[in-house]
Parts: sequence; C-alpha cells; structure tokens
Amino acid sequence: MIYRENGQFKSTYRADQQIFPIRQDRIAILALLVVAFAVVPAIASDYWFRAILIPFLILALAALGLNILVGYCGQISLGTGAFMAVGAYAAYNFHVRIDGMPLIFSLLLGGLCSTAVGVLFGIPSLRIKGLYLAVATLAAQFFIDWAFLRINWLTNNSASGSVSVSSLSLFGLPVQTAAQKYLLCLTLLAMFALLAKNLVRSAIGREWMAMRDMDVAAAVIGIRPVYAKLSAFAVSSFIVGVAGALWGFVHLGTWEPAAFNIDRSFQLLFMVIIGGLGSIMGSFFGAAFIVLLPILLNNLPGWFGLSISTAFQSHLEFMIFGALIVFFLIVEPHGLARLWSTAKEKLRLWPFPH
Repeated sequence: MIYRENGQFKSTYRADQQIFPIRQDRIAILALLVVAFAVVPAIASDYWFRAILIPFLILALAALGLNILVGYCGQISLGTGAFMAVGAYAAYNFHVRIDGMPLIFSLLLGGLCSTAVGVLFGIPSLRIKGLYLAVATLAAQFFIDWAFLRINWLTNNSASGSVSVSSLSLFGLPVQTAAQKYLLCLTLLAMFALLAKNLVRSAIGREWMAMRDMDVAAAVIGIRPVYAKLSAFAVSSFIVGVAGALWGFVHLGTWEPAAFNIDRSFQLLFMVIIGGLGSIMGSFFGAAFIVLLPILLNNLPGWFGLSISTAFQSHLEFMIFGALIVFFLIVEPHGLARLWSTAKEKLRLWPFPH
C-alpha cells in the first residue's frame, strides 16, 4: 500500500520516460535533497564534514565515473587513481598559472585533461579486454605516478611532487568553511549523478550496455566499438578527474602523488563491486560502505569498553573489513543496490504473500 504505482496513470511518452516514474520515489529523492542541502549544513559538526561527508561525496562521484566504465560498458580499469591524479594536478596548474581562473573552471578543465589521458589509455580496449585490459590500465597508474614525481613542471617545480591550494572562492563567494566545501561537493555530485542517469538511459548508454553484454553481437547490429568504448572512457575519466580535483582542492588542500596511488584505484573498484555494477545508486552505497565501515570498526571497541592497542586495532579493522567484503560478495554478488531493489519489490507486494 505504501509503495504502489496503482492509479498513477501516464498519458504522454515523456511522462512514461521519467527518471523516477513512481511518485513515491520522486518524493523520497526530493526529501533527501532538501535534507542534504538545507538540514545537514545547519546541524553537522566540522568533524562530520571533514571526516565523513566530504570524503563520501567525492568518492561517490569517483565511483560514479568508474561505474560508467566498468558497470555499464564492461571495461575493467585499475587506473582510476591515476585519472584522479591527472584531474587534481591539471586543475592545480590551471589554478596557479592563470591569474583569476575561477575555481569551477579549474575543476572542469582538470576533468577535460583527465578525459584526454583516459581516452589515450582506453585505446588498447579496442583490441584487448578482460584481465589484459586491466593490466593495460594498470600501466597508466604507474606511468602517471612516475610523471608527477619526475616531471617538475607538472607540479609547478615542486621537487617532491607536493602541492597545495588555499583561499578557494566560487564566483566571488568564499569556499573556506567545511559547510561551504560540503555544499560545493554536494552540488557537483547531484549534477553529475543527473547527467550520468540521463546518459545511461540514452542511446549511448544502451550502446555501452550492449558492448558490456556481448560486444560481437553489438558490432553486428551496427554499434561501433570504437565510439562506444572510447566514449565510455571519456565520460568516466572526466567525472573521475573532477572528483580527483575536488579530492585535492577541497578535502586535502595539500597533496602529493601518493594520495592517488594504486590503493585508491582498488578502493574505488571495491566501491563499484560492493555497491553494484551498472547501478547509479550502487555508487553511493559502495562509497558509504567504504567510508563509514572503517570509522565504525575503529570506534566499536571503545563503545564496548574494550582496551586494545592501536596496532592490533588497525589489523583487526583490516581483517573485519576484508571479511565483510567477502561476505557481501557471497551473499549478494550483484551488490548492495540489488538488495535495495529486492526490498522495493517486496514493498510493492506487501502485505500479500510472495
């Protein structure tokens, strides 16, 4: 009774193709946005902003970009950290080398530079796939790490590769407090989530999914593999590059190439797998899982009054974290988004037996 579309008639094709065709979904998303934009900035503390909310929003944006490539197009990538680094350092160069460059333009230009690098390293996907493609994208990770450590011009002549930004502003408005940085990240995430949702519902999105399901059959029916695969790399790298620029500018402030090492690439891949491949909502679930679970495990012993050493606590956190990842993959290999979809289907039939 609560979650039914009975009686919600649609008289136009446009109404039938809405992103959220069920009224309850539209109300829930609207309420969530109101809480995120209006309530959270008023009640959250600086700790919540800096340690939880801002990292969650930026990593969700990066996972969203990776999900387009891996989940919707089926092209495995282990170089996401490298594309984030390209976005961060490119945005930094535009920001410090061009006087008066607006922050938003620096972020978007960083994403465009990441797009170019992503398409370049996506060219091998035209001939190889699977594990071999993963190795090819892994080469991008090592090459980008080397470039930012050895080519001083890319880091504005910083010998260690460490750079920093300060005094951020957006169209004359300061972006200094944690709440202001949170709102910037939230706005960009909402815009890119809407863009991604519309892309995967469009013709190019259907081409991506056709290449993922069976590339030979997709080519037979007229889909161009070159266009489909490289466009997926381009869109994914652009979103990931913007996320990398936000990670450096907003979250870290001061960073070095190690902030975007291979661990970051694996972390984002875990987010997509745990959250749900080929699901926009899965990107948010995966980011929440990766960000919140370590904080929960870190505080759990104190809640029960247990006194354990910091080293043991760190190792215990990794063990439990790894075990939970394996558990979720066994129980629901399609990710947390599938559990959410199953719950909604059960809610549609409640209280009738099924």
